[in-house]
Amino acid sequence: MGAGAKHRLVFVDRLLATLVHLRHGVTHDVLACWFGVDRSTITRAVGEVRPLLAERGCTVSPDVRLRSPAEVVDHLGSSGTTGIVDGTEIRVRRPATGRKDRDTFISGKNKQNAVKSMVVTDGEGRVLWCSPARPASCTDITQARQLGLVRLLADGPAVEILADAGYQGLGAQTGGRVMTPPHRKFKKNAPHWYEEMYERQRKAHSSRRIRVEHGIAHLKNWRALARHLGRREQMSDTVQATAGLLSPQQTVDLKPTRQT
Repeated sequence: MGAGAKHRLVFVDRLLATLVHLRHGVTHDVLACWFGVDRSTITRAVGEVRPLLAERGCTVSPDVRLRSPAEVVDHLGSSGTTGIVDGTEIRVRRPATGRKDRDTFISGKNKQNAVKSMVVTDGEGRVLWCSPARPASCTDITQARQLGLVRLLADGPAVEILADAGYQGLGAQTGGRVMTPPHRKFKKNAPHWYEEMYERQRKAHSSRRIRVEHGIAHLKNWRALARHLGRREQMSDTVQATAGLLSPQQTVDLKPTRQT
């Protein structure tokens, strides 16, 4: 404790530099010019503050922060609100030639090098939690299982979780707590009444689940998540730090008051 070079930036300046880097994607060189220090000083400051922001969790009320899937499930059960889950991909730099795990970052959907994070929001699209980043080759349902979401929902309180077709199969494993779009029962020679009913059910589910896309869009407004040009190992802290910084803004009542 206390060893190493002393900081040339006070904590407030280190925090400000990290916030500007996450929000606007400003490079360390530019930040070093702004604060009048060396680039390595900014790199050290961001590397120390970013994990602290990631550990804060997402704010859902002034006295409640959610930091794990278990806390999210307990919050949804106690509040009686609906949760929505979806995965989002963030483009990253391509791994160097010769790495044995080079292909694991290639997304099967976008055919690009990316990492994937699972985002959980409430029914209004407010971000409740973001998972650590995984290589984009990992499917949505596999990531949910590895995070222990199936066990938490099966053994936890009765909650309703909306998900897209990438999570089909979790409903049976969680006692119906995960709701996915309906299966198409007739692949051909369907009755004339079936297509209309199927489209109506699918659109009804999509209209409820679309809120999670709004929450992800707010996350992607932060330049650090639009496309990451730094180390892939830092993505987990970057995603969770951004979610923690965004969540207090979403808890504020933004409805304008009508003046008479």
